[in-house]
Amino acid sequence: MTASDLTTLAVTILFGALVSGTPLLFATIGEIFSERSGVMNLGIEGMMLVGAMGGFAVWFNTGNMIVGLIAGMLLGGLLALLHAFITITLRADQVVSGLAVTFLGAGFSSILGQPYVGQRVPQLITLPMPGLEYIPAEQMILVVIGLIFAPLAWYYLDRTRPGLNLRSVGEYPSAADSLGINVYRTRYSYVIFGGMMSGLGGAAMSLITDPGWSDGKTSGLGWIAVGLVIFAAWDPLRGLWVSYLFGLLRRLPLDLQNPALPLISTANNPSVGRFMDMLPYLATIFILILGSREAMRKRLGSPAALGTPYIRGERGL
Repeated sequence: MTASDLTTLAVTILFGALVSGTPLLFATIGEIFSERSGVMNLGIEGMMLVGAMGGFAVWFNTGNMIVGLIAGMLLGGLLALLHAFITITLRADQVVSGLAVTFLGAGFSSILGQPYVGQRVPQLITLPMPGLEYIPAEQMILVVIGLIFAPLAWYYLDRTRPGLNLRSVGEYPSAADSLGINVYRTRYSYVIFGGMMSGLGGAAMSLITDPGWSDGKTSGLGWIAVGLVIFAAWDPLRGLWVSYLFGLLRRLPLDLQNPALPLISTANNPSVGRFMDMLPYLATIFILILGSREAMRKRLGSPAALGTPYIRGERGL
């Protein structure tokens, strides 16, 4: 390959990582906010699936991508509201509730999404700029939004009064309550926000990054987001980098199918491609095992009240 070809390949891989990682970024930051309030949400996968299915269905029937993205956000938020009611109001186990929501979202999207499997999708608009004509404008806009969203989320969380209130609810809810902060309302708000971000991530997948709908569209991306929250130490800026890193790992098997690449081409070496397909999931398993140790979670900065239902007037967190 010539130097020009290698440069083009490098740009393609880099941009592919940004595009692939942005839906994951939305879900990861949404989960960071939810867990910072003290509520663990393992239902991200289900919320992403209903967001992807609902967003594509609306886009397919209306031709309006913006409305499709909003529909995906609302559906993700609706499932998150269910999770919030079960865990905050009914004080049920957050892990069990999250798993149930994932199964519900997966079944819901599978049944209602059947008519849209294999349907043709509108063509994305490519940029009319020299050297960038192969890049869809929608994907470029999505990447820019992600690059802006993460720093804004960090600033809100670490530099504003509402962000301080959120962190206090996740660390010491009884103390926050004594200062006049409504713990229940705060937790409801950020769990729903996290669900909406997961729904947006799912809709972005089926509308922009990989247009179309198929059963199980997100392919476990929601579970990866759960692991990335630990990897990012509950920090949105770190979440930005780890999301793009995992986006790179997910895209590499596709981008390296070029037969001209010696040794590492997945076209010439199928075993290399299969191993690279497994990398994001192997890394997620490792992170979840690491984060399962309470001492390690505390060292990484896990919210002290994470996973603990709050009962007003009860001593403790």
